[in-house]
Amino acid sequence: MEFASIRIITEDLDGMVAFYERVTGTTARRPAPVFAEIVTGGAVLALGTPATVAMLGDAAPTARANGSVVVEFLVDDVDGTYERLADGLDDVVLPPARMPWGNRSTLFRDPDGNLVNLFSRPV
Repeated sequence: MEFASIRIITEDLDGMVAFYERVTGTTARRPAPVFAEIVTGGAVLALGTPATVAMLGDAAPTARANGSVVVEFLVDDVDGTYERLADGLDDVVLPPARMPWGNRSTLFRDPDGNLVNLFSRPV
């Protein structure tokens, strides 16, 4: 088995794609109007509209309803990345800080309210 991706369901696909393109510095693949993929070196963040899960009926995930998942990206320079992004972040939860386990992290919310963690490991 191979891990493929995490998918976020969103009502604003274009806004979320633009946000994650800016965060990651990559261009999303858009194989369909209702779906996009942000491909990084280690994983894929998939973004889809509710149409991508509509066949699940009442069991389908709901956009903007996440409260338990953190989208995490390993970066070389947390402080520099934060400075690059800061002007476009509406909800900074934690400015760059050293975590008790040694990582340097900054946490903020994406346009749908999902928590995003940019972190670097201690050297």
